[in-house]
Amino acid sequence: MAEKSLEIKDLHASVEGNEILKGLDLCMNKGEIHVILGPNGSGKSTLMNVLMGHPKYEVTSGTMEFEGEDVCPLKTFERARKGIFLSFQTPEEIPGITVENMLRTAKQAMTGQSVKILAFRKKLQKTMEQLKMDPSYAERYMNVGFSGGEKKRNEILQLLMLEPKLALLDETDSGLDVDAVQIVSHGVSAFHNEENACLIITHNTRILKQLKVDRVHVLMGGRIVEEGGAGLIEEINRRGFTHILDAAK
Repeated sequence: MAEKSLEIKDLHASVEGNEILKGLDLCMNKGEIHVILGPNGSGKSTLMNVLMGHPKYEVTSGTMEFEGEDVCPLKTFERARKGIFLSFQTPEEIPGITVENMLRTAKQAMTGQSVKILAFRKKLQKTMEQLKMDPSYAERYMNVGFSGGEKKRNEILQLLMLEPKLALLDETDSGLDVDAVQIVSHGVSAFHNEENACLIITHNTRILKQLKVDRVHVLMGGRIVEEGGAGLIEEINRRGFTHILDAAK
């Protein structure tokens, strides 16, 4: 029997008193890749922030279990230590902290063990080469002066170096050209294995070309209104969301 990674039941969440998630259910197992599609304003990014424990978002009812543990009481850094990772739609710039130092510090915080500098640096250089990143960027401040595409590749670099158990990717492919989308997609593919899981939000399904998608969820009005296999992606690309919205009324 497959081991569950994430299970969400009847999740309700609000921002500044405005309810965004209105009874959301979602379940995924280890080794799976799930995709969330939906029109703008449907609650997709809210879900990712709620899962990561952003203090701006309040869970008013429902449950979120990661590997069988209720994570609702946990702070963001505690969820990260459990192995949950969020790739931001708009990555932040962090002056004063280099990419290498941030990654090494984060790795130590996640594992609770000291990181051997030479081995870590060797892996970092190899991973940056895989992502076609200039190795000098390891010594630059986190995302400062990076282009949009470089910031997104840096997010995938973090994913590959930190090796979380659950990757939440919030439109990591947005604003990227065709070549950059392929690099990001290959990076996600290199990360994914039978011991982890990926939950991906995207409007540009090109990132999914290199990936074996197990389940697709359509999120509208704060609820999952339709689910299916990878074939649902092509149907939505062809017909849009209107027919699903009409059926849900």
